[in-house]
Amino acid sequence: MKSRQYRLGLLALSVFSVVFFGFAVRQSKSAAVTFTKDIAPIIYKNCAECHRPGEIAPMSLMTYQEARPWAKAMREQVTQGSMPPWSADPKHGEWANDPRLSQKEIDTITAWVAAGAPKGEDKDLPPAPKFATGWTIGEPDAVIEMQEEYTVPADGTVPYLYFSMPTNFKEDKWIQAMEIRPGNRSVVHHVIAYAQDPSVKDTAPGGEGELRRGRVHLGGITPNKTGVVFSPGTARLIPKGSNIVFQMHYTTNGQVTKDRTKIGFVFAKEPGQKMVQTGNAINGRFVIPAGADNHEVKASFTFKDDVEISSFMPHMHVRGKAFKYTAVYPDGRSEILLNVPNYDFNWQLTYIPKKPIVLPKGTRLDCVAHFDNSAKNRFNPDPTKDVRWGDQTWEEMMIGWYTYSVVKPTQPQASSSSDSK
Repeated sequence: MKSRQYRLGLLALSVFSVVFFGFAVRQSKSAAVTFTKDIAPIIYKNCAECHRPGEIAPMSLMTYQEARPWAKAMREQVTQGSMPPWSADPKHGEWANDPRLSQKEIDTITAWVAAGAPKGEDKDLPPAPKFATGWTIGEPDAVIEMQEEYTVPADGTVPYLYFSMPTNFKEDKWIQAMEIRPGNRSVVHHVIAYAQDPSVKDTAPGGEGELRRGRVHLGGITPNKTGVVFSPGTARLIPKGSNIVFQMHYTTNGQVTKDRTKIGFVFAKEPGQKMVQTGNAINGRFVIPAGADNHEVKASFTFKDDVEISSFMPHMHVRGKAFKYTAVYPDGRSEILLNVPNYDFNWQLTYIPKKPIVLPKGTRLDCVAHFDNSAKNRFNPDPTKDVRWGDQTWEEMMIGWYTYSVVKPTQPQASSSSDSK
């Protein structure tokens, strides 16, 4: 009797185990991480601005077919914190454009790859974000481009070139968003755009001539940058009839190529309550000794008005190692506003605070940069030579760019800015 009860008990246990195991498998399958349900929303929110056809990333990740071959690389990049790129020290400041993934999102990508990177059901795929073709700021209200193509030689050094284009604006224009689009990113190292009084004439085609006079800095790009959208109530001003001037820095790549860069503007619906301007703390007199692995260079700027800082962008070249902005207030207090402990020349990021940073009149903005001119720096062209300021990538720069608005502006003012980047 006991033997029969024992066998029936085993049978019941076996049936229960099969049922429970099957239920668990179904539950596991229903909870499995898939591209359509879990990964696509992360990509659309954090990656699509660059990782889509025609944009600056080397591959698109917009579809499962495009993303699947890069699954392991995606896991590696996000777990290392390399993607999305971001270099600000989280101990100082909060940033509106911080693209970093949450730990939950990183874990989701890791689990997806571990599961074999399954696609999932098509019905789970959310709508893809919509972008204006060729623009990250949406469809521009006005597009202005170089009047003709420029031929970039196959080799050699190309000095900075300046191209002036008329806007034909019949009235002052307040700019809510702007974007510079190189015609050939492979040879465009950077572009800086200015608005300029049309009465200032260029004295030589493609040359700078007298173009420095009457310039107002609008913004610039390096190869990794997209467009910029100003916060509500703030805008840049382009006076009626202005010309747009491009400062172009081309780098040769072994082939004769052509470029025709353009700029797009989205107009504000009403005049900006605060006019965005550009300034910098700059040092052009440094010498970085050969072999120095942590050479310090400083620059400062003292504000003559109450201002609101709306962005920072540190700029160095390939020996750049770290960059820090510190506010020293009139009462002697100091505060680190932005610390970039691991500067990356390939990702020259702009840092936009969640709330504008108010600095009272008399505040000194201290910028401290560190450079690695040693053999330990794998990007260093020649660690045996002292390095000084220069336009070309194998030389160096030290610029603490920032954008700001005067808290109580009385009239539009030309910004203090350098003509080099």
